[in-house]
Amino acid sequence: SARTAPDHPLYALTRSTAQELVDRGMMVITGAGAGVMAAANEGAGPERGFGLAIRLPFEPEPNAWVHPDRLVNFKYFFTRKLIFIKESAGFVLCPGGFGTNDEAFELLTLLQTGKTEPRPVVLLDLEDGTYWETWLDFVRRELVEPGYIDEDDLRLLRTAHRPQDAVAEI
Repeated sequence: SARTAPDHPLYALTRSTAQELVDRGMMVITGAGAGVMAAANEGAGPERGFGLAIRLPFEPEPNAWVHPDRLVNFKYFFTRKLIFIKESAGFVLCPGGFGTNDEAFELLTLLQTGKTEPRPVVLLDLEDGTYWETWLDFVRRELVEPGYIDEDDLRLLRTAHRPQDAVAEI
């Protein structure tokens, strides 16, 4: 979420998770916005973090942690999502709004239909957070139970509450 404040515990968790990914030799790609995207870019540092920005009138600038040489600007969300998915070896999703859910469902649709290679998807939340737990309850109740998707379609999803647990899944 671009609206997660820097003093929020989720910001610190996201920053630490990105740092842990970098410490294990990985790079981090975010949407280059504020909130948890800035936290991930901060944790990755300017040499190991990338930003895929979307042109929005109310967020005209990328976060300060993205090096200009590691920034790509997009006009359309669908193009940005394609590059996110194409260029990533795994995914860490943090609580957020419509954009988070849009990206999560797009990713899961591509995984479900075989349009992208299977890769781990980590649902990162605070230890006492309920975002992904509630989200998964909804998905199971409203999508799995009526038969719109199979429980097996969720096989790549893992939840994590600590940076090292998230990174271990990737």
